[in-house]
Amino acid sequence: MEDVNAPHSMGTTIIGVTYDGGVVLGADSRTSTGMYVANRASDKITQLTDNVYVCRSGSAADSQVVSDYVRYFLHQHTIQLGQPATVKVASNLIRLLSYSNKNMLETGLIVGGWDKYEGGKIYSVPLGGTLLEQPFAIGGSGSSYLYGFFDQAWKEGMNKDEAEKLVVKAVSLAIARDGASGGVVRTVIINSEGVTRNFYPGDELPLWNEELEPCSSLLDILSSTGPEPMSI
Repeated sequence: MEDVNAPHSMGTTIIGVTYDGGVVLGADSRTSTGMYVANRASDKITQLTDNVYVCRSGSAADSQVVSDYVRYFLHQHTIQLGQPATVKVASNLIRLLSYSNKNMLETGLIVGGWDKYEGGKIYSVPLGGTLLEQPFAIGGSGSSYLYGFFDQAWKEGMNKDEAEKLVVKAVSLAIARDGASGGVVRTVIINSEGVTRNFYPGDELPLWNEELEPCSSLLDILSSTGPEPMSI
């Protein structure tokens, strides 16, 4: 029998992409406890400051507590300096917490944001606490299906719309192949003009090979594929 008291983990697809002028972050919304979907519409893109967000994967509890600590420290940092923290400062704080507690934490994070010094930046902090600056980063269980796709599809100098379409397409591909990813797609666009959040319902995502059309219930599938029920 499935243990519903098992720790909630996020079999996940998270993505961060830089473009010419900013960054786009994207994630699916399925949080699971083993084979049980604990939350089908969770928000895995968490605000750290006005200009920096983080995508969370791995243990939901671990990623949330790291985000909460970093948000608190960055708030103090902003008050002391009188200006917003940079993306690099936020990423280094996450790296410090992740590395210092690497034996206890099971979380991989992607930090993305914009600041006036370096523009749009993406940093990956995988399991163990390494800090990697990358033009694009992918993480979670769905990422293993996407490396070849990103090698082919990502390019320098993309505009905002191209970058967001790439992120939505990549998350929908991972949802199609990875049983631990699913639900809706959320994106966050960060640039010099501010932050834009977008939401793409699951029934509006493109369907890939052998995927079924979305249905309201199992009865809809049975009635469309199976014989008529026997009348008594």
